[in-house]
Amino acid sequence: MTKTALITGATSGIGEATAYEFAKQGIHLILCGRRVERLNTIKVALEKLTIVHTLNFDIRDRHKTFKAIESLPEAFKNIDILINNAGNAHGLDPIQDGDLDDWDTMIDINVKGLLYVSKAIIPQMTERHSGHIINIGSSAGKEVYPKGNVYCASKHAVLAITEGMRLDLNPYGIKVTAINPGMVETEFSKVRFKGDPIADSVYQGFKALEAKDVAEIIYFAVSRPAHVNIADLLVFPTAQANSTTVQKEL
Repeated sequence: MTKTALITGATSGIGEATAYEFAKQGIHLILCGRRVERLNTIKVALEKLTIVHTLNFDIRDRHKTFKAIESLPEAFKNIDILINNAGNAHGLDPIQDGDLDDWDTMIDINVKGLLYVSKAIIPQMTERHSGHIINIGSSAGKEVYPKGNVYCASKHAVLAITEGMRLDLNPYGIKVTAINPGMVETEFSKVRFKGDPIADSVYQGFKALEAKDVAEIIYFAVSRPAHVNIADLLVFPTAQANSTTVQKEL
């Protein structure tokens, strides 16, 4: 039976790469994002491989999130796989210099947005006693690094929520997985540093993970047999040992 997956943050990076990986496997897709032109471009490309529906909304908005998911046509109502991928980092300041707007944005997207989307979808999974939720965390959810304060806190929250979901949903046979990448070369740094040239140097001197590397891992997790759940996975590029230790070429 063909499964249907909903992916948040599907217009770039890991979300987009996961959409392509799932499409290759024939999984039906619900792609969510704020950039409607990007959604439409990806939809056209992937419709050659599978059935695609798009939802244009901001997960920070509780009411629009629920309205968007409620609007799904009948063929997409039953969501088998939820990929909570949408997330962001803003700034790299010591706590005393942190920007309150940056803090709000990270908490609203990384934590509250993930909860809103999950709340809109979990009831149908518990009713069917089946489903798989994958929350995209970060190595920043495993350890705190200097000037990471609120971003690390938001990703620690993702891990706590994931573990809570796994406990609460266990009686319903629902799988819950955390995938925690280290350094992945996407537009992540450009967003974090708001266009500052420093963003271009983040991945210089070593081979970072690519979005498709993480996408392949996500598909591996969702394709395991019914009795197997990959609960928590941490993945680094070979050059990275932890959040602050990266072997770069001189």
